[in-house]
Amino acid sequence: MKRKIYEQLIDWKNTESFKPLIVLGVRQCGKTYIIDEFCKNEFKSYKKINLLYDLDIVKLYASNESSDKKYNDLKTLLDFDFEQEDSILFIDEIQESEELISDLKYFYEKHNNVRIICAGSLLGVKLARLNKPFPVGKITRLYMYPMDFEEFLIAFNQQPLLDKIKDCFENNRTMGILHNKAIDYYRRYLLSGGMPESVKALVDCGDNYYYYDLSSLNDIVEDYKNDMNHHVANATETLKIRNIYNSLSSQLQNASKKFQYSVVDSNAKSREYSLPLNWLEESNMVQICKCVKLPEKPLLGFVDNDVFKVYYSDVGIFNRLVNNDIKTVMLDDMKIYKGIITENYVANQLKANGIDLVYWKGNRNSEVDFLISTKDDGIIPIEVKAEEHTQSKSLKIYEELYHPKYMIRISLKDFGYNPETKIKSIPLYATFLIKNLVY
Repeated sequence: MKRKIYEQLIDWKNTESFKPLIVLGVRQCGKTYIIDEFCKNEFKSYKKINLLYDLDIVKLYASNESSDKKYNDLKTLLDFDFEQEDSILFIDEIQESEELISDLKYFYEKHNNVRIICAGSLLGVKLARLNKPFPVGKITRLYMYPMDFEEFLIAFNQQPLLDKIKDCFENNRTMGILHNKAIDYYRRYLLSGGMPESVKALVDCGDNYYYYDLSSLNDIVEDYKNDMNHHVANATETLKIRNIYNSLSSQLQNASKKFQYSVVDSNAKSREYSLPLNWLEESNMVQICKCVKLPEKPLLGFVDNDVFKVYYSDVGIFNRLVNNDIKTVMLDDMKIYKGIITENYVANQLKANGIDLVYWKGNRNSEVDFLISTKDDGIIPIEVKAEEHTQSKSLKIYEELYHPKYMIRISLKDFGYNPETKIKSIPLYATFLIKNLVY
């Protein structure tokens, strides 16, 4: 399946700086698959190693030998000269060797003609908790997320529909009769989420999505729970990580939607749960949305670090965690979860397209779901609605206070703009295109 990150990998290949590349992302979002495809398609010579199985390499880098000797021994072990022109070495599961991660600095400084790309499970957690020196400034990072709605439509061979959505977004035209078709695919996306294995299972069903096998998502959820035992200080931290993760649906149902440690544990204190929450963030299992009380540029310069929201990294996983079945999602019968699942979907789409998650909270119980810093129009507020009903007091309060050039409301409504209210209507299925306003 086509992934947009492929173009970023091409950009890395074409850079003059041969910094090793580390690809970070939540487990099973497709990192290994797309890197493997990239290496096969774009290089004449390619070698892949996996440190879960290539234990001799782990032992080599754990030894006290010099970096020069390790480098030469690595080439001999692999029987692969990665210094030859148009070649690349892919190191998967690199988190199994802190020493090799640290030695990426040596690769860049002494052998910067070598192309190396690295990935791994829970690699973000490992990098945040390294005991060895991290190669600061000597590597390039690239973040990968579950498939966004654009990639989802491509997987379903819906390029004409995708083209129509893009045209309507750019020219503020309505979708007309095709609006309902796009909404149908949006609901399918809520069902499967963006994990490639889950999307493929849904694609294989064709239009008979009631035969979609939920086991792929169930397996991912179980893998996530098992991962919570890795790269932790002790069993107590694992328990706290699980308790936070399981609390998120309740957290988002709070009136304020902000994350509260007391929801995890009535006696919880932030200092006791900050590391477990950081573990979830670095694993990319969750996405943090930061609060600002003054919507000025740069937005991240006005963050209140004590106030934030936490979303699941994939809306399909969210639906499985709250046991929403196929009928519940496709018939739009999610009841109490509908609003927060919709908001979670929007958060995922923004994050996957490189937009920082930021929201605004003011006085009088006013709150705007997201803020974006646009390239031409300053700070623009975004309100998310799960229905066509779109009344919002918070947007009115925000407009009175800050007078933005316009405001965005994401909902089930078709594209449109109301010059009196200054509200631009964007359908939920077009959320991924908001990136065009930012970059």
